[in-house]
Amino acid sequence: MIAPIPASDAGSITRVAGIEVGHFTDTRRPTGCTVVMAREGAVGGVDVRGAAPGTRETDLLAPCNLVEQVHAIVLAGGSAWGLEAATGAVRWLEEHGVGFDVAVGRLPIVPAAVLFDLLVGDMHIRPDAAAGYAACAAASRDDPAEGNVGAGTGAAVGKVFGMQRAMKGGMGTASITVGGVTVGALIACNAVGDVLDPDTAQVIAGARTEDGLRLLDTRRALLRGERPQPLLAGTNTTIGVVATDAAISKVQAHRLAVAAHDGLARSINPVHTLSDGDTLFTLGTGLAGKNPGMLVLATLAAEVTAIATARAVRAAQALTTSDGLHLPCCADLA
Repeated sequence: MIAPIPASDAGSITRVAGIEVGHFTDTRRPTGCTVVMAREGAVGGVDVRGAAPGTRETDLLAPCNLVEQVHAIVLAGGSAWGLEAATGAVRWLEEHGVGFDVAVGRLPIVPAAVLFDLLVGDMHIRPDAAAGYAACAAASRDDPAEGNVGAGTGAAVGKVFGMQRAMKGGMGTASITVGGVTVGALIACNAVGDVLDPDTAQVIAGARTEDGLRLLDTRRALLRGERPQPLLAGTNTTIGVVATDAAISKVQAHRLAVAAHDGLARSINPVHTLSDGDTLFTLGTGLAGKNPGMLVLATLAAEVTAIATARAVRAAQALTTSDGLHLPCCADLA
């Protein structure tokens, strides 16, 4: 059994050889985008579980399709408008000679997913191509910042009973190394449901009681018959990337993305709803030169996803927008 990872040593996705991360955070309102980069290319996979996804280039990641490697994944706020950030990432990568050799040049392969943060601040401000370009320019092997940064800047969680009772979501990361192979995750958590500590199953952020002072526990509230507020489809989503330096095939990359969603199920409740667009990508750089087996890799993928999701809210800071929306953070209700 893998021992729980202390919060001070949870690692990060950039501990995976060949992976870089860059954030762009828009200071004009709470939104932004994040790039997870593999300059030398990585085997890619994806699994979309939410019923209202906003994505780009996910079909090419199907195991039966042609392209074997991708060069970056873009995660962004701004709902469907935020997909434009991937255009900027493609431009930056092309300028730096990164991409699939198409004889007349190099074509960067950059799948993307977005989350809906348009209810937090001025919805007319959202990530664009310049934001994606800036995130690439900021990418490094350093442990990435967490909380109110990048794609997690405008994220909120616990919206089943309305935004006025929600809390701040954010960006989180974690990694685990076993036998010389590392698996890491980077998660932008904007879930409609509550976020749980994956080890104790206790709610740590989510819907609050009517007075706003305590955590409600959405699952128990729904089970005792409390009625949720009507939810606009697609206004919630947890998106992220799971990366490993194990040598994996495209089929195995897909299976790791599937397994990683088990981590979301341990750390979010309810999850994969009609109002969420939950999407997880997988990147395999192969730089460890070995594969410990899919049972080990799948276990690690679920574990780091669960830890990173919890860290996304634990690292978040409270936010009050100009129109008076207040989203307290995890620490405020501890």
